[in-house]
Amino acid sequence: MLYYLFQYLDETFDLPGAGLFNFVTFRASMAFILALLFSTLIGKKIIDGLQKLQIGETVRDLGLEGQMKKTGTPTMGGIIIILSILIPAVLLGKLGNIYMILMLITTVWLGAIGFLDDYIKVFRKDKEGLHGRFKIIGQVGLGLIVGMTLYLSPNVVIRENQEVMVSSHVEEVNIKSENIKSTKTTIPFLKNNNLDYADAFYLLGENAQTAGWIFFVIVAIFIVTAVSNGANLTDGLDGLATGCSAIIGTTLGILAYVSSHVKYASYLNIMYIPGCEELVVFSCAFIGATIGFLWYNAYPAQVFMGDTGSLTIGGIIGVMAIAIHKELLVPILCGIFFIESVSVMMQTAYFKITKKRTGAGKRIFRMAPLHHHFQKGVECGIPSMLKKPANPIPESKIVTRFWIICILLAVFTVITLKIR
Repeated sequence: MLYYLFQYLDETFDLPGAGLFNFVTFRASMAFILALLFSTLIGKKIIDGLQKLQIGETVRDLGLEGQMKKTGTPTMGGIIIILSILIPAVLLGKLGNIYMILMLITTVWLGAIGFLDDYIKVFRKDKEGLHGRFKIIGQVGLGLIVGMTLYLSPNVVIRENQEVMVSSHVEEVNIKSENIKSTKTTIPFLKNNNLDYADAFYLLGENAQTAGWIFFVIVAIFIVTAVSNGANLTDGLDGLATGCSAIIGTTLGILAYVSSHVKYASYLNIMYIPGCEELVVFSCAFIGATIGFLWYNAYPAQVFMGDTGSLTIGGIIGVMAIAIHKELLVPILCGIFFIESVSVMMQTAYFKITKKRTGAGKRIFRMAPLHHHFQKGVECGIPSMLKKPANPIPESKIVTRFWIICILLAVFTVITLKIR
């Protein structure tokens, strides 16, 4: 909204300073500051309101250190994150940009699903919340919307990077001049780093491109569902999911910026994506909102985000990665979310298999997701990770170590653009 206002003032009245809103870096910086201020200043009032409404967390006794002290801590704090993202994005973004529209829909869509889940838990006293199948339907529905929009919208195009070879060495990388619809994505580590989903269906001849788009939509559905649920599972310790999301959001913002800039895209040998610079504005609002929320969510937490926040931030991360054609980097970038999800699947599968075979289910980890396994107590060396521990690891130390790992994964994700 402010972008259009100041554009009008600049063109009509030549207002000094109004032209600043034409620069993505300025609007992104303002989005970060506004989101950070809103989440910290207004967030406190929202927390007080949640306390007055007695919207507190019901904690089951799982034998974890300091766990029962969290009983009654306000939940549904994801409202703070959602509002802190939406307000700066709407004020400072180009609302006609297809990527900005997708991100706004994602935020509202998953925010509504998470809010409904928390509402059932808190007000209807149903610990199970919204039934799992309805969550999946909502996530699959969003993935379908995202995939089909990127497929059908004429505004979603790329300009492919083309290597100029001299004596079997890459002399330079040029960005082609024509905009094309493409199912290509960036694949890490390989020299020819553009992977076209349609190539997997070359036997279909003329129908290969259509099959590639169908497969792309399926990938979009999987990524949105997986990352959203991964963030939800990671949200088990004070500040864990929030801090990791801020780190991941920063990385995606960097990737979106270089993908929207012809010279940087050429230097890094990645495809140029016209219009995706608005994702930089949105990602900065996302970063500011999560950092501001961390002010209250860090150990000991004054508020929990609940599914209102965790499902939303996971979905945002997944959709943004798909939009900039970096979805194959998600397993690296979102490694914390990935390993947390895998630990739950391994624990559940192993328990069911051993129960069926022996009549008594066994467990791989002391507790899943993985952060609770360390909270129960385990030495940090890999050989001893699954052994019976002597002392529990403090919650704050687990969170900090997970943040450090997340930072290393984020750096490695960016480095993969040059490691080929």
